Amino acid sequence: MTTQVPTAQVPARPAAAAGPPPTEERTARRRVLLHWIAVHSLGVAAALFFTLPFVFVVLTSLMSDQQALTRDLWPHTWEWGNYRAVLDTPGFLTWWKNTLLYAGLGTVLTVASSIPVAYALAKFRFRGRHLSLMLVISMMMLPPQVIIIPMYLFWAKQLDLSGTLWPLIIPMAFGDAFSIFLLRQFLLTIPDEYLDAAKVDGCGELRTLLKVVLPMAKPGIAAVALFQFFYAWNDYFGPQIYASENPGAWTLSYGLESFKGAHHTDWNLTMAATVLVMAPVILVFFFAQKAFVEGVTLTGVKG
Repeated sequence: MTTQVPTAQVPARPAAAAGPPPTEERTARRRVLLHWIAVHSLGVAAALFFTLPFVFVVLTSLMSDQQALTRDLWPHTWEWGNYRAVLDTPGFLTWWKNTLLYAGLGTVLTVASSIPVAYALAKFRFRGRHLSLMLVISMMMLPPQVIIIPMYLFWAKQLDLSGTLWPLIIPMAFGDAFSIFLLRQFLLTIPDEYLDAAKVDGCGELRTLLKVVLPMAKPGIAAVALFQFFYAWNDYFGPQIYASENPGAWTLSYGLESFKGAHHTDWNLTMAATVLVMAPVILVFFFAQKAFVEGVTLTGVKG
């Protein structure tokens, strides 16, 4: 009988780790890189498309009178005095004051009058609520040119307010259809449980609105305020209709047209005046863009 000597077991060589071949890995990396370049190239192109006109206006505003009419794109000498010349133009500071009054007071009145209406449409349950919302939306679709003649006759003939900005400011105290709709959409995102808890603690509707709803609706209110401020600051049609006969009531948007007509060959001064008109709006949006974007994006969460 023969005994079998056990043979030593040779450990199996570990198999190579499974993975994509080097060629496929390089292809995947190249695809990711090309996608990154394509996306950022489009972003850079879009940024240049919107930025270059503003850069051209700023550079032209700092040129001399002779260079502004040439093809040179870079100022030979930086003429900062162009801005002083624009500010010293008779009436320009008055246009600034009128524009701040129109945009600032109009924004405050619009926000203050639109919040209660939007709160009622968003949180109250009453008969005719959907009909009221449809009326607000229909007012958004109504062009202002449709009602401008009867409105002008009312303000000019009945109240004798032509030649002033009050026919543009006073109606803002009665709400704005777009602001009401935007605020209503944002208020729908606030859970009703917060309102119910406030009412259980003894808060009435007004106190609930002031203490609970308004602090939670700051992004939406900021978005509405910015929309209204930009609209009033850039409004040309309204001041042309009501204030054109009185230069002391002109706004920057309407006064800029007169300034351009008086300096149609001085492109450097015209561009300097344009920069002074655009700068406040750009600065306001730059510092408030976070609240603006948040308020706009959250208005479409609920219908």
